[in-house]
Amino acid sequence: MDRAGSLTRSLFRSLRPQADLKAAAIGAGVLLREWVQEKFANQRAAAETKIISKKAKPVIEREPPPRLVALVERYAPRRVGITMTVLLLLGSGGFGIVKGGHLQDFITAVSDTRNAMANSAGFRITSVVINGRKQLSQDEILAIGGVSGRSSLLFLDADVVREKLKANPWIADATVLKLYPGRLMIDITERQAFALWQEAGRLSVIADDGAVLEPYVSRRFLTLPLVVGKGADTQARDFLALLARYPQISSVTKAAIYVGERRWNLRLKDGLDIRLPEQDVGNALAMLSKLDKEDRLFSKDIVAVDMRLPDRLVVQLSDDAAKAREDLFKDKKKKKAGDAA
Repeated sequence: MDRAGSLTRSLFRSLRPQADLKAAAIGAGVLLREWVQEKFANQRAAAETKIISKKAKPVIEREPPPRLVALVERYAPRRVGITMTVLLLLGSGGFGIVKGGHLQDFITAVSDTRNAMANSAGFRITSVVINGRKQLSQDEILAIGGVSGRSSLLFLDADVVREKLKANPWIADATVLKLYPGRLMIDITERQAFALWQEAGRLSVIADDGAVLEPYVSRRFLTLPLVVGKGADTQARDFLALLARYPQISSVTKAAIYVGERRWNLRLKDGLDIRLPEQDVGNALAMLSKLDKEDRLFSKDIVAVDMRLPDRLVVQLSDDAAKAREDLFKDKKKKKAGDAA
């Protein structure tokens, strides 16, 4: 018995681990099957729910819009909202460009873009001919007209270029021709430097019509006649033409001074002032020329000649000449007094 019982217990101990492993395997299989079934069931339910949702979309009740909104929705063209949004964005962008001071930069960028496209298409300016220039260089003329290396002949506005050129004081008139595909011809008529005009301390080079060409900075204009005073710029042509008839006077004249916008004075190179009348200036100049020829008036010790009075000529002596004359009169009086005694 004891031996049999011991044998039984030893067999039970040896079989127990195998039974436990088998039971565990069975339990794991059952749990795996239930998990798989549950997962497939969930997926099937989700798919059925999705199908149902596609077939039957929920209806959202909406309150009736205001009458004005309903009229707009009914009669407004389709996509008007998108159009208005785009316009609003464009308007906002344009306002930002103008407000920020970038308008000119934007215009320049657009112009450069279209010119680049035209140049790529074969409308690049390859030849420029400029006729009639003397004072201005070719580069200066192109810069004044707004023609640069980025410009294309296709988008170049000849009228605008012409107006820009005419706005320059040196250019009296201009003609601009575009010869396709890439040739530009410019004919200009330049003004001529006529005189130097001094007014309010400023010295300028002027044309014969009074146009101010440029400030006086170059000594090449030093030989031009000098006119001084307000209004002298517009009156100089006629007066200097009259003065040129009397070379004996014009050759010794340093400046012509316009006084009170009414009459002229002459300042000679030796400092002598000639005060001309308001009327009959030609007769006064003729008389002045005759006096110098016959009496060498300009060589006398005088500082001014006043010709404003129609019936007389007044001469102002220098200080030394006036003192000498006064001494001469004193001597004459003494001699008369001695002879009387």
